[in-house]
Amino acid sequence: MILYTSLKRCTITSAINLWTLQQIRRLVARQIHNYPRIQSCICGHVYSNNKYQRYSAFVESLRIHSTSSDQHRQKVVIETSTPEVLAREVDKVTEKLKEQLTLRERIEPYAQLARWDKPIGVYLLYWPCAWSIALASIPATVPPEASAQMAALFLAGAVLMRGAGCTVNDLWDRDVDAQVERTKSRPLVSGAVTTQQAVAFLGAQLTLALGVLLQLNCYSVLLGASSMLLVITYPLAKRFTNYPQIFLGATFNWGALLGYSAIQGTIDPSICIPLYLGSLAWTVIYDTIYAHQDKVDDARVGIKSTALTFGEHTRPALYAALAASAALLAQAGAAAGLAAPYYAALATYVAHAGNQIFTLNTECADDCAKKFKSNSMVGLIIFLGILGGGYSKYLDNREKNKGNEDRNVTKSCLFG
Repeated sequence: MILYTSLKRCTITSAINLWTLQQIRRLVARQIHNYPRIQSCICGHVYSNNKYQRYSAFVESLRIHSTSSDQHRQKVVIETSTPEVLAREVDKVTEKLKEQLTLRERIEPYAQLARWDKPIGVYLLYWPCAWSIALASIPATVPPEASAQMAALFLAGAVLMRGAGCTVNDLWDRDVDAQVERTKSRPLVSGAVTTQQAVAFLGAQLTLALGVLLQLNCYSVLLGASSMLLVITYPLAKRFTNYPQIFLGATFNWGALLGYSAIQGTIDPSICIPLYLGSLAWTVIYDTIYAHQDKVDDARVGIKSTALTFGEHTRPALYAALAASAALLAQAGAAAGLAAPYYAALATYVAHAGNQIFTLNTECADDCAKKFKSNSMVGLIIFLGILGGGYSKYLDNREKNKGNEDRNVTKSCLFG
């Protein structure tokens, strides 16, 4: 490792030492957050550009020119006694550079780890929760402000649990991500966040999510806690099953059960089960489209997905999933007694998703990404359909239950 306090102990006289030093400098550069624009010339000069210029003075001190002229030889100390010593010195230099980072630059790799910069996942996780809360509110057994409070609470939970899920996924997949073009710049792969830091960040997210869960009634706390096995293990599904999107759907749509119980104190199987399964089928549709972005790299590294499983039969498979999703969501609406606006919303969903599938270019990553992101609108369409389809029934129930609403069922199991 380069020690800046001494220039006396040895002179670089061989190409082997020069190569070793260059590798050390590149290792340091890779470990520094937000430092992707490190470049080097043939002679070993390392430099940076644009907003990273403030590091240039330090990086300049790492420049080494190995020439045959004694006038251009620079003396440095290289500790190569053990790998442990080398690693410790690399860490010291890395920490010196990290001290120069702004607060925003310190937070940014964690935001990327939790995908806060890509909120589409939060939307897709939240919509089944919102559908379930809306359906559970139609009987009007709780005051409207309780439903609104619960919707806000579930949004916070969606942000936290989606971030935790992404962190778990990156911890499991950091070796695989390094081999996939789209994911090789993720924080754990680039070294912007260490494994220990990611585990601590995961613990913080899960702790906050537990705080949100404990705001619910006791039945919902147990129901929510039972999903943790899925949250922790679903990233591994792509290693042992050809249908990992089903595992993702089972995890991502747990809110279709939890939202209802948070309002009613229990689930209504006739509504919640078809809502959950219909949402799961919807997830298979959009995540299969998403998986087509990485199918070449996935096949190369041995990762399984429905994009690879369905292959040239992707369209008929997705049409079948769409039919199942629409039928199950219609069954949930019928059980809840929803009116025509809900079925109009389902028809819009089917038209939208059907057009997605028909026009899908599975060989174009940009087209797959665009169609995947548009599914946030599907969630909104169905949510508005539930509000429209249940509004008249809700008003009737409000009139019947006026003054008799039970606020206790929505109170916290622990703090209520």
